[in-house]
Amino acid sequence: MDAPTSSDRVDPVGLEPVDQALIDRMWDFADPDGSADRFRAASDDVLRPTAERAVLATQLARALGLQGRFDEAFAVLDGIPAAFEAVPDAAGRPDEASVAPIAAGEVPAEVRARIAIERGRLHVADSRPADAVPDLTLAVREAAQAASPFLVLDALHMLALHDAGHEEEWAAEGLDLLEGRRDPRTLRWGIALHHNLGWVKHDGGRAGAALVDFERAVEIADRYGSAEQQQVTRWSVGRCLRTLGRTDEALDLQRSLVALRPDDPYVLAELEALTAGRPTIEA
Repeated sequence: MDAPTSSDRVDPVGLEPVDQALIDRMWDFADPDGSADRFRAASDDVLRPTAERAVLATQLARALGLQGRFDEAFAVLDGIPAAFEAVPDAAGRPDEASVAPIAAGEVPAEVRARIAIERGRLHVADSRPADAVPDLTLAVREAAQAASPFLVLDALHMLALHDAGHEEEWAAEGLDLLEGRRDPRTLRWGIALHHNLGWVKHDGGRAGAALVDFERAVEIADRYGSAEQQQVTRWSVGRCLRTLGRTDEALDLQRSLVALRPDDPYVLAELEALTAGRPTIEA
């Protein structure tokens, strides 16, 4: 379990990384079909730079995986390197003045990293987490070569979920990497790392230690996360409080969450668990 260091070789292909904000805008995880349509259209757009089209194709594969269309998703990933077999320049169009040419057959490290990450995600979605570990480990190295902390953290958070027996080590690698970062989109990975680490500790019988990570995940979610992340991390704090026997605190927290989302099934289940057997006015 050797993660790369800052001394690892950096990608010699001088390409600007694909804007993560572009990818975020195109995603709707509640609608993987619509997301797949958008990514397919974008990855087929010959007016886009080749590297950008390749990155968007990795997201098409992810959207197909969310639909359970694993063979199609793997086929998309397998086909991406072919786009670089005869690339005339960094933009994918002939340009004698290009200052960052891509040699034929040379796939940029960012693209290699994203392919490996999405292969890992597909294995996990197909209930084969052990098969994901080699791809995700490769993704960490490729992302480091691409000098992309964001992608390193994506791969590390997946390993911290699915590399059985090494979850805490990978999470620690990720949290160390976050030290000193300033980009809010990168810092958001701290939510997943602390949240997932909390569950490893909780399920391992260390609920007190887990609560520290869950509460840290809430703090980061409040600063950098989405409304969904804020809801989920608070739910986990409440669930951990129940394990610790602090049921009154847990009940207050879950009631505050159900007020925000009355139809949240996880919150409703916790409320039922916390109130079952409690005396009522009729008792």
